[in-house]
Amino acid sequence: MKIRAQKQIIESILINLQPFLEKKDASQITSHILFKTENNSCIIKATDSEIGLKIKTDNIIIDSEGSFTAHGKKLLDIIRILKDDEITLELLDNVLHVKQQHSKFKLPTFNTNSFPTFPTTENKPQISLDSLSLIQNLKKISPAIDTNNPKFELNGALINIKNDSTDLVGTDTRRLAIATIAGDNAETLSLIVPKKAILEIQKLFLDQIDIYFDETNLIINNNNYYFFTRLINGKFPDYQRIIPTSTKHQITLPKKEMIDAIKMITTISQEIKMTLLSDSIVFNSLSADNVEAKTELKLKTGLNDKFEISYNSKYILDFISQINKNEFTMEFNEPTLPFIVKDDNFITIIMPIVA
Repeated sequence: MKIRAQKQIIESILINLQPFLEKKDASQITSHILFKTENNSCIIKATDSEIGLKIKTDNIIIDSEGSFTAHGKKLLDIIRILKDDEITLELLDNVLHVKQQHSKFKLPTFNTNSFPTFPTTENKPQISLDSLSLIQNLKKISPAIDTNNPKFELNGALINIKNDSTDLVGTDTRRLAIATIAGDNAETLSLIVPKKAILEIQKLFLDQIDIYFDETNLIINNNNYYFFTRLINGKFPDYQRIIPTSTKHQITLPKKEMIDAIKMITTISQEIKMTLLSDSIVFNSLSADNVEAKTELKLKTGLNDKFEISYNSKYILDFISQINKNEFTMEFNEPTLPFIVKDDNFITIIMPIVA
């Protein structure tokens, strides 16, 4: 097999495939990328068996057909140091030759027949959600998804498709983020998608996509990419029980001013005490030493009595970073009970810090 392409084309493809490679064990074929010609196009694949990506491109010139594998990171390292010019990849005697003008590199290859197969969409049901809305709302909840929780189901996002709406849910046990997509659905369904997959979906897909699933896999494809991830097998917590059924107080807060005040305090401490008065909000740092930060925001809260609540500022900032409006709503009951920040179809429930 022999193919040619400009450096930036190969480099861009290899960068997109890096998150899908086995990183710890270079002796595994899953640390390699598969190149294959098919119907005058070049197919490039990578998978660590949990998550996988196939890229189809017509931007690579095929001089002779076939297939080969190459260590994904080492190949990218080589491509990066070459000049912005055409690069040739050629398989000779089971060794990959990477050539550009007077430069030449050799890399070992695996038998391409040993490369893991990807799940197919054949006979799999399709999710009928608006794909753009799904991707946009997954982005909203992704900061709240845990990353290394011993309860595996918390390391993913719940896609809970109901008859009249779909909830996307993420939690790290200290906060719960929910984005709701309105719309009628023919059938109900619950899937838990790993956080790593959620983050890659956001990077790869910016337009309409087709989504398929079975008991073990979620598959997404469009004209350029074919993506799959194994689903998390588990029971997601009953998040509806955590949402307060009613709240005593509700105030509208300005987005920019809240960001400025909170970030000022975070120079000293990530943990903040917020004191709500009738005509202002006072922000204080919660720190163990004698260092202190304090600022005040003039605002008519509508509260008659002073109310104090302490929280991790990261949770509020993560929420604010995902909203487009200039204002958002905060709802609360008692200082020791979870409070809600809300923007249209997106809410985050936050556990306060209790002394």
